[in-house]
Amino acid sequence: MSALDRPLRSFRISVVLCALLLALLAGGCATLPTEYREPPALSQVERTKLNEKVFDRAWSLVDRKYFDASFRGVDWKAMRERYRPEAIAAKDDDALYAVLNRMCAELKESHLVALTPRRAHEIATEHRAAIGVRWEMLDGKRVVIDVVPGGPADRAGIRRGWLVVTRNGAPIRDEVPFVTHLGQPVTYGFLDEHDVERTFTLRPELLNFERLEVRPLAGDFVYLRFDRFARETLSWLSRQLKAHRGAPGVVIDLRNNHGGSALALTVALAEFFPGRVAEGEMVHRSGRTKQSHSLSWFSARYSGDVVLLVGPETGSAAEIFSHVLQHRGRATVIGRKTAGAVIYSRSYRLPGGGELQIPVTDYVGLDGERLEGRGVKPDIELPKPTLEDRRSVRDVELERALEVLQGGDRKALDNAA
Repeated sequence: MSALDRPLRSFRISVVLCALLLALLAGGCATLPTEYREPPALSQVERTKLNEKVFDRAWSLVDRKYFDASFRGVDWKAMRERYRPEAIAAKDDDALYAVLNRMCAELKESHLVALTPRRAHEIATEHRAAIGVRWEMLDGKRVVIDVVPGGPADRAGIRRGWLVVTRNGAPIRDEVPFVTHLGQPVTYGFLDEHDVERTFTLRPELLNFERLEVRPLAGDFVYLRFDRFARETLSWLSRQLKAHRGAPGVVIDLRNNHGGSALALTVALAEFFPGRVAEGEMVHRSGRTKQSHSLSWFSARYSGDVVLLVGPETGSAAEIFSHVLQHRGRATVIGRKTAGAVIYSRSYRLPGGGELQIPVTDYVGLDGERLEGRGVKPDIELPKPTLEDRRSVRDVELERALEVLQGGDRKALDNAA
């Protein structure tokens, strides 16, 4: 390459990067929210043929695309012979995809998952039919931990901290699949904050469970929550940081952030640094490695204090984001260890409408170690919230974050570092 070619090549790269950023910041969901419709029932012959196509396509994709050509020491060809007969005999999509995921689990890697046509549709549209509550198990009880604003449950007055007791008059059994359909009434029984029995019959609606939330905290600090790294959330984050540029500190809640776009991650990182920073090393199937860096374009370059809230649901891009800010001393990380699901992946269509997500590039952190299977360890690690905490709607992790920002827990922070 001549000396004259180099500036031209740099210009072309800049044009491409700008085009990518414009596409990223354009925003909007590409697919309109619609309910998934079950296809017509298949005959036994049709079912067998579809199962063969789906299985063979899935196995072949992993064989060609998986980032580790040695398959982590697993005999991948033997996996085909072991699981193919069971997959072909599957009676429906749920049974078929259960077999695919058992086969994928042999590689013991995150981001290697087969999605049924229903689940692939819900992810593509970013909506699913639901009443709008999320719960978790604590001390053998189901406690509501989130209510989608404006959803059927929210409008009915159901609140965080309530216990979910029954569904359609019977105890809830996790081992029995339950599919909610749009407009089909579902009756739930609850115990409210006073342990009073409350029963609601609600019609599910198409809801997006991912949240964007901003609110002021004491001391002019600001709370920001976003649940996915994507073009629309990236644009929102940049706007919020610019609008609160004078805030002495921000709490960024990633406890429900499962990751998202790698490009959104590189741009989001730039919001917190004055210049370009390395985010880690990409390792390809060929063995080729490449250092990845943040990408700054009209970034807020927010300079105040930063506290990140993380937990077991924090995954993928959210973990890299946390790792980079923590490693560079740019943020204090509070909560519980993250998921340890940190590999770059791509999704591929399968016959019949399903998808297969495959890890195509490995990630090595700034400390020279893989984050996959390890996760990010918080600077200040807190125990899992208790049932009492959840029922009183107390956010212990946010309380600690505010203490750190206000300087009330500097000793604990210094010891943790």
